Amino acid sequence: MARPQRLDERQRLMWKAYRDLYQELSTVMEDQLLRDAGLSGSEYAVLVELSHSPDGVLRARELGSELGWDRSRLSHLVGRMEKRRLVAREECEEDARGSMVRLTDAGRATVDGVAPEHSEAVRRYFFNALSHDELETFATVVDRLRDNLAQQGASDG
Repeated sequence: MARPQRLDERQRLMWKAYRDLYQELSTVMEDQLLRDAGLSGSEYAVLVELSHSPDGVLRARELGSELGWDRSRLSHLVGRMEKRRLVAREECEEDARGSMVRLTDAGRATVDGVAPEHSEAVRRYFFNALSHDELETFATVVDRLRDNLAQQGASDG
């Protein structure tokens, strides 16, 4: 079997530009959340998922799956968020081994308070820089890349 080849110069520069863009956008968005609400991006992600769930509650396993996080990462973050009274853990009535994560009133007020500013930052740093046609093309590219990852994951597993 032939050894894989390195990226060509164009591919290398494009990959580097993507990595740099992702890091810069992540930093800008994290800074906005910290400044406006004292939240990390991870905390905001948990609050948003819970705020969009029925009754503001999700099974911890489902929440971790939605966020793409392992059980340990979610458990530690939820523990810190419980101390700040943003979420509460509850026993799962259907399965004693599982737990539920519930958005508290303080958590709801926090996510509702910061969501407009966060949405505006997403528009300013991401959407407003692209034309309608560019957004359509970008959506197509993102879908294709996600499909490729799913297919590769299925063939790797």
